[in-house]
Amino acid sequence: MPPAKPSAASAARGGRITLREVAQALDVSVATVSNAYNRPDQLSRELRERILDTARSLGYRGPDPLARSLRRGRTGVIGVVYDAPLEYAFADPAAAMFLGSVAHGLQEHALNLLLLASPEDVSPVSSASVDGFIVYCAADDSALLAAVLDRGLPTVLVDQHPHPPAVQIGIDDAGGAREAARHLQDLGHRQVGVVCLELGPEALGGPVSAGREQTVSYRTTAERLAGYRSGAPHLALSPTEASQNTPDEGERRAAELLAAHPEVTALLCMSDVLAQGALRAAHHLGLSVPHDLSIIGYDDLPSSAALGLSTVWQPTADKGRHVGETLLALLAGRAATNVTLPTRLVVRESTARPRP
Repeated sequence: MPPAKPSAASAARGGRITLREVAQALDVSVATVSNAYNRPDQLSRELRERILDTARSLGYRGPDPLARSLRRGRTGVIGVVYDAPLEYAFADPAAAMFLGSVAHGLQEHALNLLLLASPEDVSPVSSASVDGFIVYCAADDSALLAAVLDRGLPTVLVDQHPHPPAVQIGIDDAGGAREAARHLQDLGHRQVGVVCLELGPEALGGPVSAGREQTVSYRTTAERLAGYRSGAPHLALSPTEASQNTPDEGERRAAELLAAHPEVTALLCMSDVLAQGALRAAHHLGLSVPHDLSIIGYDDLPSSAALGLSTVWQPTADKGRHVGETLLALLAGRAATNVTLPTRLVVRESTARPRP
């Protein structure tokens, strides 16, 4: 059979061939051609091959994925909303571990992840063709979170305050922080610095005033700071804000804090990444860890054990698994409940009693 020729109508559309034109070329119904792509079990092997051969010769590329998803009411895509620049999702080891765990669970159900990191522009969230959302650490008062909730799609909030009907999955941030602060207090420390994660989307960096401490819009930062204070009431805390969760920023803020408060004998860092920077700052200042300065992190990244870093362990991979399972339940129309996972202090070589 000679190759089929595109019609004049397809030429007028710039060469785009339609399903109907393939059917006309073969003298079969549009439904028959559609079955060759969507329901091959409905056709004989010979007929399906003849349809596909003709479609290829005409230049037909197959059904439009967007149109097909609209007909089915599903896109097979989950939007992951990240209230930070996109590179954070790859540079932050805890975020990378979490996203990897989520992806592992969802890909078994033919679902893909679409990263939407748009802290200032909510239009990608408002227009994204997705079946549901995972919101990772958005500020409570952010336009980004509001845009997600306005969509009314199945939504799981991670490490945030609950916003029904969205489901919240998180960890016991305050409980882990209380253990860390109590450990330092029990060792005999009294003057302690705190290197905080960002307090809000407009992270200013530097010393945190009492007034600003009352307006923290990130739940993780607020819970950990409150846990430090409630866990060790005899500690005098001097908090400073890191404008980014990076080792360089941890080193910078730790060095500034120690210069401004030479009486400080220990640092509570809200992430292991910041704690790694604090360890570098101590080294450059000629301070011995833990004899001159004790340091505690948060997260218990795989690299922290090799550094001998005392830290608060959180079940990052398990959190990702719970998020994936919860989203699958919501997509299936099943009820799901909020989950708070445990944390625990892991004591290593970076903490000790202060020098007499």
